[in-house]
Order: sequence, then C-alpha cells, then structure tokens
Amino acid sequence: MIHYVSLLRGINVGGHKKVLMADLKALYQSLNLSNVSTYIQSGNVIFDSDIADKNKIKNIIEQAIEHQYGFTVPVELCTYAELEKIRMALPFQNIDVKADGGKMMIIFLSAQPISENIAKLSPLLNVSEKLDVGEHCLYLYCGDGFGKSKLTNKLIENKLKVSTTSRNLKTLIKLCELCRS
Repeated sequence: MIHYVSLLRGINVGGHKKVLMADLKALYQSLNLSNVSTYIQSGNVIFDSDIADKNKIKNIIEQAIEHQYGFTVPVELCTYAELEKIRMALPFQNIDVKADGGKMMIIFLSAQPISENIAKLSPLLNVSEKLDVGEHCLYLYCGDGFGKSKLTNKLIENKLKVSTTSRNLKTLIKLCELCRS
C-alpha cells in the first residue's frame, strides 16, 4: 500500500464549493481507498491505495468529486515520501514555525514550470517576500502574510502555466505528522 495525501484546491473558500469533510471521507472510501482521514476544512485527505499510478488516482478523485458535487476541483496528489521531501527541502532557514508557519507557503504545482515563466514572478515580490523553486512546488515566504501578497494562486497559475494549490508550513508539518502516525 502507498500512503498518499491529496490536496484539493479552492473548496470551502468564501462559501463556494462547499464540501463537508465527513462527506469527502465517505466519497474517498467509496472509491476503494483505505485508511482515509481528513485534516481541516481546506481539503486535505490522507489515504492508502495499492494503485501506484498517481495520475490514475488523481483522475478518479477529480471525476468522483465532479460527479458528486457538480463542480470541478483540481487535486494535487503526493505520496507521503514526496510530502516529507518537500518539507525537508525548505530553503529558508530560521523559520519559527509557531510565529511564522502561517506566512511560509508551499505552493504545490501540477508540473515543473519552465524557468522563463518562473522569472516572471520575481518582479511581483514585495520587500518582505522570498521565493524559491522546489521540485513540483514553490516556497513563498510572505512576511506580511499571504493575504497581502500579489502572488495569489490564480496569478501564479497564469504566469507559470500550471495548476496550483497552497498550504502553509504549519499545515504541511501537521500532514506529515498525520502520515507518520
């Protein structure tokens, strides 16, 4: 069995695309995914599957959500090992998780963007922000908070030509802890 984490984009934000986590868990279980658990209302689902093809699982989940709820939800899928690797590769040292974990964003990318597109993001950073590129993710530190950054998911998607979903460092750490337990 492979331990996966799926990260749903844009559910339960501002009253749009409302999905109860208990219902989402039941949906995943109906897809023959096992040991399903959810974490907070933003669409983080941990589960096990014997299917090694991540694209196949991703497509199954996206189609099931669309069929069940009538709207499209992009899903990023990581194995626990990939999630842990992203956490360990955090490029900015001296991040106080308790004080700044909510300002440190990990932006999961559906594909690795080309360097010309990545270069389009740097001019949009403000003085309190730092950006670094990881493997299928961006690390974005927002000193003034993500809500005040020009670099929204939608803008990043537009510039990089890939789909994204973001989680803060506190959530990433908690997901890794839940996968280990």
